[in-house]
Amino acid sequence: MPTPAVKRAPAPISAAWLFARNFFKHPSMLGSIVPSSPFLVKDLMGQIDWDRARVLVEFGPGVGTITREVLKRMRSDAVMLVIELNPDFVDYLGHTIRDPRLRIVHGSAAHVCRILAEQGLAPADYIISSLPYSLLREELRREIVSESRNALKAQGSLLVFQYNRFLLPYLKSSFSSVRQGFQPLNILPALIFHCTP
Repeated sequence: MPTPAVKRAPAPISAAWLFARNFFKHPSMLGSIVPSSPFLVKDLMGQIDWDRARVLVEFGPGVGTITREVLKRMRSDAVMLVIELNPDFVDYLGHTIRDPRLRIVHGSAAHVCRILAEQGLAPADYIISSLPYSLLREELRREIVSESRNALKAQGSLLVFQYNRFLLPYLKSSFSSVRQGFQPLNILPALIFHCTP
């Protein structure tokens, strides 16, 4: 039975302000000026088999919009690892989400395999990524996609949402199956890619 996350949440404006401030400070680290919409989050959550998901990873959790929804749904014996480069977001998550199943790492998604090993975790059942891949340098983009595949179990899935199809050739070069979805009720309308090895 999923255990709800225990939170000490600030007023919603605080999260929105922090997200917007960081968008203007580091536009290449965020793909949008606002967090994901509830419609997009619901679509992503619907792609996960919660009964078998024991290790879940999120790249670029930001203010934790998706993180909180995953924690609400996942098993009590599951673990969620979030990897975030922005120290402001790392600090914010650490102070606003209290859940023993959550592990917050200040680092790069390009090192996900090493981070999983350092945390004593098995390969991931699911990786959720909202990174703005089109704004990353070519080498880093390829490295993250390749590392994502290597970090997954054989039956695992990479769930990526983007605002364009720029990443599609990279995903197809690393994953045998790439299914596409679309969620118009988001700022901006988002594409969802479900990738399996």
